[in-house]
Amino acid sequence: MTLTLPSRRDEAWRWADLDALQAARAAPAMPVQAPPFLDLDGARLVFVDGVFDAAAGDPRGVVVEHLAPVTEHPLGKHTAGTGWSLTLGPQQAETCVQIVHVGTGGESHVPGRIILAADAVASIVETYVGTGWANRLTTIGLAEGARLMRSVRILQSAGFVSLREEATIGKAASLVSVFLGTGGMASRIDGTLRVVGDGGFAEMGGALLTRGEQRQECAVTVRHEALHGTSNQTWRAVAADRSAASLAARVDVARGAQKTDGVQSLRGLLLDRTATINLKPELEIFADDVKCAHGATVGELDRNAMFYLQSRGIPALRARAMMTRAFVADAIDRIGEDAVRDAFAADADAWLEGAA
Repeated sequence: MTLTLPSRRDEAWRWADLDALQAARAAPAMPVQAPPFLDLDGARLVFVDGVFDAAAGDPRGVVVEHLAPVTEHPLGKHTAGTGWSLTLGPQQAETCVQIVHVGTGGESHVPGRIILAADAVASIVETYVGTGWANRLTTIGLAEGARLMRSVRILQSAGFVSLREEATIGKAASLVSVFLGTGGMASRIDGTLRVVGDGGFAEMGGALLTRGEQRQECAVTVRHEALHGTSNQTWRAVAADRSAASLAARVDVARGAQKTDGVQSLRGLLLDRTATINLKPELEIFADDVKCAHGATVGELDRNAMFYLQSRGIPALRARAMMTRAFVADAIDRIGEDAVRDAFAADADAWLEGAA
């Protein structure tokens, strides 16, 4: 497939690991075992190299169909084809949906679509394992009072994962998306969330944990276009060895979007001074009655706290893991289902044991 990639000369892509993306496209095939589903009572879907495996799950209310999303995103526009969609009517609910993406090498492109009518409720858990280039675009439309919770685990051992989220959030609707990247792959999490209804709420955040020569990044924009909108972007990055993690978060407040409350919290933790963390918070405000704040800090583990834990008999490696786990906790604790939140915590703990 002919593919035109963005250039690092573009400010929005200057931290992207495009070399890793190219290498992932040609990754040799390898067998990969799909992870077991979490203990949740909901629809279950498995895509292997972008192809739906009908025998491996139970889609229930989720439909597998051809989608042709309209997007200008340079990677998302390649996802047209067979994908999945969830459409709910007023006051309907479809919770604990699990979608597992397995990559055995090469590239795959899958579109997803979520449309929730007034007061509908849904929760979705996506998991990425294997290798190769997994390229995904999820388009979301939330009508008045609709609520959506998305939890995404990026566990690929190698390759590249690019995730694009484009959402429209209506009056008093709520979108919460939480991402956790603990695999050995490179990644880019990319989103544009538009709050178009009064009182809409948008949250997108998570944690990126990197080691070795790995590079992960996120680039998210929330656009407030209505009154009394609220948004929250809480991202944490932990980098070890010679790896790099990059967090870019932006809030745009349109003229007339009064009473907007937008918060950005970007924090990075360096486990080794040879690692790199890039943070880029941005605000562009055209309304005059808003409350927007951002914070961006990078640091190392507190030596006094480390000494305190060790003086209480906790080994140094265990103390380091405990403090790092606490650092990322507020980025993943927004997950609603206990089983999903516990799985994310276990993923983070497994990474910390390997980095210790």
